[in-house]
Order: sequence, then structure tokens, then C-alpha cells
Amino acid sequence: MKYQNITLSIPKDILKKIKMIAVEKNTSVSGLLTQELIKIARKEDAYEKSMARQYHLLKKGFNMGINKKIPWKKDELHER
Repeated sequence: MKYQNITLSIPKDILKKIKMIAVEKNTSVSGLLTQELIKIARKEDAYEKSMARQYHLLKKGFNMGINKKIPWKKDELHER
């Protein structure tokens, strides 16, 4: 995997907390951010795949047990 340096602007109080969290997790701020960004990217990929799968199912349609032939008429359904 190739890496690309970026510049971030983060509020000082947040950066201080993030540095402490990184130390507790025995990593760097860069490593911590990389891990979180990877999680976000994977979650987004999973969502996209799920959406595509559901769209395919909807487009295919569902077997409602009538074999594409409706055995009743609208008037029959609304008889009183």
C-alpha cells in the first residue's frame, strides 16, 4: 500500500486528546487516523455492496405464488 502525506487542521484541545488516545493504544496520531479511516472506507464499501444486492433483488422481483397471473379481479376484491 502506498502512502500519501496530508495536512490536517484540528482544534488543539482535540489534538491533545487524540495524542493521549494514541499513546494509550501504542500507536501514533497518524496510525490512529489511518485505522479509523480504513474502518470508514470498509463500512462504506459494505453499504454499497448491500445496496447493489438489494436493488438486484427488487429488480428481479419476488415470487408471490401467483405465477405472474392474478387470479382475481379488482371488482371482486371490493365487493360488499
